Amino acid sequence: MAKMGRTRTGLHIGASLLAVVMAGTAHAQDAAADQTNTVAEPAAAGTAGAPAQQTARDDVGIGEIVVTAQRRAESINRVGISVQALESETLQELRVQNVRDLAAVVPSFTVAQSYQGVPTYTLRGIGFNSINLSAQSTVGTYVDEVAYAYPIMNTGPLIDIERVEVLKGPQGTLYGRNTTAGLINFVTGKPSEDASGAMSVDVGNYETFNVGGYVTGPIAEGIQARIGYRVDLSNDGWQVSNSRPNERLGRVKRYGLRGSLALQPGPFEIDLSATYWVNKSDTVAGQAIGFTPATTPGGGGAASNFNAPGAAAYIAANRPTSGSQADWAPYARRSSDIGRGAGLKDPLAENNYFLGLKGRVQLEVADNVRLVSLTSYNEFDRDATFDWSGIPNEVLIQEADGRIKSFGQELRVEGDGPGYNWLVGGYYAKDKIADTNRTLLGENANSALIRFATSQLINTPINTFGYTLADAATTFRTYRDEGSFDTRTWSIFANGDYAFSDLIKLTLGARYTQDLQKFTGCSRDFNGSMLTNINLFNRGLYQRLFNPTGPLAAPIGLNECNTFDPATNSFGVVNSRLEEDNFAWRGSLDITPNSTTLIYASISRGYKSGTSPINAASNARQNLPARQEQLTAYEIGAKLGLLDRKVQLNLAGFYYDYKDKQISAYFADPIYTALARLDNIPKSEAYGVEGELTVRPARPLTLMANALWLKTRINGYVGTNAAGQSQDFDGARFIYSPEWTLSGTALFDQPLTNDLSFTANTNVRWQSRQTTIFERNPLYDIKAYTVVNAGFGVKATDESWALNVWARNLFDEYYWNAVASNANIVVRFPGQVRTYGATATFRF
Repeated sequence: MAKMGRTRTGLHIGASLLAVVMAGTAHAQDAAADQTNTVAEPAAAGTAGAPAQQTARDDVGIGEIVVTAQRRAESINRVGISVQALESETLQELRVQNVRDLAAVVPSFTVAQSYQGVPTYTLRGIGFNSINLSAQSTVGTYVDEVAYAYPIMNTGPLIDIERVEVLKGPQGTLYGRNTTAGLINFVTGKPSEDASGAMSVDVGNYETFNVGGYVTGPIAEGIQARIGYRVDLSNDGWQVSNSRPNERLGRVKRYGLRGSLALQPGPFEIDLSATYWVNKSDTVAGQAIGFTPATTPGGGGAASNFNAPGAAAYIAANRPTSGSQADWAPYARRSSDIGRGAGLKDPLAENNYFLGLKGRVQLEVADNVRLVSLTSYNEFDRDATFDWSGIPNEVLIQEADGRIKSFGQELRVEGDGPGYNWLVGGYYAKDKIADTNRTLLGENANSALIRFATSQLINTPINTFGYTLADAATTFRTYRDEGSFDTRTWSIFANGDYAFSDLIKLTLGARYTQDLQKFTGCSRDFNGSMLTNINLFNRGLYQRLFNPTGPLAAPIGLNECNTFDPATNSFGVVNSRLEEDNFAWRGSLDITPNSTTLIYASISRGYKSGTSPINAASNARQNLPARQEQLTAYEIGAKLGLLDRKVQLNLAGFYYDYKDKQISAYFADPIYTALARLDNIPKSEAYGVEGELTVRPARPLTLMANALWLKTRINGYVGTNAAGQSQDFDGARFIYSPEWTLSGTALFDQPLTNDLSFTANTNVRWQSRQTTIFERNPLYDIKAYTVVNAGFGVKATDESWALNVWARNLFDEYYWNAVASNANIVVRFPGQVRTYGATATFRF
């Protein structure tokens, strides 16, 4: 009955959307009767990286945007895909300076902060909540067609961006790697035959000073160059310690540079680029708001009597009411070596770099037939320290180290002719990843409990090692989690479309992929800190639970793995090999009744490859991989140009049939109650309606509104809750998936004289309540919130200079974008507090 009810709901949505589309189509047909087609002619074939273009338009009409969503230049209103595009001018006005800022104008897209700094992307409710830098997202990110397969690669500055395209729904028949949610395509500025350049300078509160820009032009016959740069500095942190007000976090230090060359030797077109950035910004601290079930004071859990002294009183007295409030362990405490437990001495900051190399070669092999080779190499290196204790105690501090080396090669042949386009190609990628972190938890309630239990075994026969009470009192202060990955993927793909007439076009695409991931990892001792508790308490408990009539597991030695495998009754490395294949596809039918109307219907299937986690793994099962997930999407939509192009209305209704959704879930652990693992949810679903409205009522004013209504549901999944108990999550909502998300933007550009214009902008984003776990627990909710950004200024009519003042989070709304637990304290990660400043821009 529930399934039937959801089917009826989907039919009602489709019928309502169809009625709106038909009404709009009739209006557009009337309006288009005497209107010439103002759609931009596509750029020369093969110029996938061409900058956004706008057609000539009258003083009031909305200009067309040319995008490369289907790897060729075409009007956004002729693309039968739900895609949202933002051009460089809009990005600058709204101060979209990183991937997180996109959420202000793309309401279906959200970014959450994991406690290790790895962003969690969600698009139309489809996301993957892993904290590991080795985890690929459901939302693919591309820069000039090159896959940035791991979200951590997007944590540097955005350098010289010409356009951003957000494609919604499964992708794979056109772009390098499979994704289930969609993709974000960043198009950078390209070298030009005409010498030009630009520079912008920001100054603002928190001692902010940012500089960005580019310079481009010819350097020889048939050779053009471009250099883009970006520096983001903020020397006064926005997070203030509750217990030590003279200490701050939130300083920003990011530096980026991109160089590109365009060459045209004979029949070839060659595009080369190199990107390098460094991020040495502070890491974000958490805000303590409560305890986990096993450690809640008075809750009856064994560890509830071992919380850090004063922890409960501190949390009760410091309920956060602002994003600036936070706390972390004093440096003197966390940096000291205690017994065999080495401290962490690095500052609470990132120390990361990224290098990206790209080579694109195009050869015209025949009339309207091109051979394209795309070669890429990305390298990311990380050394960062985080404190997400949430209180001024050593509850959980981590030093994360890792490296990603990612090579990709694509070779494709593409062509076009009267009424048709086609593309056939192959893709190969090889990634090597090392992902490790060292954890410090000297005052965590769970480690304190284990120390107490271990001390009770000092004078028993199991202690054949000569451990003392002093050893037991300082054991389990620090350990390492580590893993290495060797990943290979290859695929063949094809895509084509054919226009049967001016009215109807059919698009078909398919992709076959094979993925292989080899994993080796475990949690291990660090310089003897874990030996006493593992060799006494853990061994004894595991024998009682898993091998009551057999021998004790062999003890571990210095720096050896302490992940236990009940199947072999031993501690050691976990190895896995995950080999999978899949067949992704897409079919779309476009109907174009007139020059300003597009109606489309599509069915597509996409996959996200399986993966293994890096966890604090007491049990080998915690490091086992999750298999690939599959999403089948059904979508109908319309793009309507109305009222002589003064109004553009885009609508889409969608239903997602989700199989084997990957999720970071809990694992019931006999020692720590609940620890992390990856799991697959056999069946789930999402459906909703999305709308995008642009209105230009008068030449100076542009109004934009976006809305997403989303329903998500887990079907028939039994998992583990935060208390380590089995729970039926049937009917639960997806995490980080608010039911309603709305955004509105107003852009104003009014000439004051022949040489001077006044500009202003306002952006508002509101989202309803969302949750961060499947359980119904208000502690883990993210409340509804509204963020307002605004600015105004003056500029030269010829765009040669501009001066603006601006504010982000104008009303200093307190909100948070993630909630997590560290097996003891539940913490929030707050959103950015109010920032404001001024920007000067110069172009030549």
